[in-house]
Amino acid sequence: MECLTLAGSSLSKQEKTLPSAILDMLLEGGIGSVLEFMQTYLDIEQAQAKAIKRLASLLGEENALMYLLELLDPVTCAMRTHIDSLELQLDGCRLLLDIIGQALQQNVDVEMLVGEEGINSLLKTMRTYSENEELLSVICTLLMMISASEMAAEALRKAGVITDVLSIISNFPQNRQICLSCSGILWSLAVNESNMGQASLKNAVQIITGVLQEHREDGEVVESACSALWVLTLQGCLTESQYEPTTLLLLDALRMNPERPVLVKNTCLALAGLLRLSELSAFRLIVTDTKGSGISLIKDSYHFHCDDPEVVENICMLINEMVQYGKVLFFLVFGQSFLFRQCIKS
Repeated sequence: MECLTLAGSSLSKQEKTLPSAILDMLLEGGIGSVLEFMQTYLDIEQAQAKAIKRLASLLGEENALMYLLELLDPVTCAMRTHIDSLELQLDGCRLLLDIIGQALQQNVDVEMLVGEEGINSLLKTMRTYSENEELLSVICTLLMMISASEMAAEALRKAGVITDVLSIISNFPQNRQICLSCSGILWSLAVNESNMGQASLKNAVQIITGVLQEHREDGEVVESACSALWVLTLQGCLTESQYEPTTLLLLDALRMNPERPVLVKNTCLALAGLLRLSELSAFRLIVTDTKGSGISLIKDSYHFHCDDPEVVENICMLINEMVQYGKVLFFLVFGQSFLFRQCIKS
């Protein structure tokens, strides 16, 4: 056998198995016994795959909650050990998604759920199966969920995941879940980071505006993409030639989704950022075209969300950016409106 290994023969890699009867007997128990079984037979792919399926079937039981934190390491360990098994990776990622979803519902801190080793396991799977749309969709959802933690966000930034995320969107622009999750990851990684580095964000604006165009009628995806565009504006990623078309896209998003407070809030922040950079963006807000006026949109957004202080604050921030282009002009545009007077006072 040693000679076969040195020679690189496939015969040296014969798959270890257990008799089906033993597998069935060992996996009849509860979560605790399945975890012991996984630890004992870590090197047997067949055993790990069956154990992951068994855990998935047990997760809905009432006593499963007490095991949630103990499940993550054995599953990610099995995924690392048997990286060549696509089926095991899919089942493992789906199980992790269920575990983390339940844990977050119980208000468990994300940092207690997935450490750097677990994150690296997910990234290894993502990069190994970079063309498998089904698996990537699940992994990107997982990464979006954990990226809310600053510890996880830092680990993902360090691992260079932004390049992966942008590449995945580019490869699967029509996949709703991928676009939703990847836009969310981008927002999480960039929103609290003062200097992301332009190299990692190359083509990001073009890719995210593509998401807005592809999924323009899907409010949830548009909301996530608008949040990503806001942080790209903060990071100084837009070129001068992108100011006007991006402004128009954001206005369209606002026009088609007036009822979504997070979208309105982040779109106003993105527009305010554009107004600081571009007089043309301000012009686009004022001018009435075949779709209507940007000013009217902002007024309507205010009336729709006037009881939401965060939305109102961001609308006022946008209007204060408009004011830099001439108070008299904007007083004429807004007339004696309560909204304009209140925002000028603030």
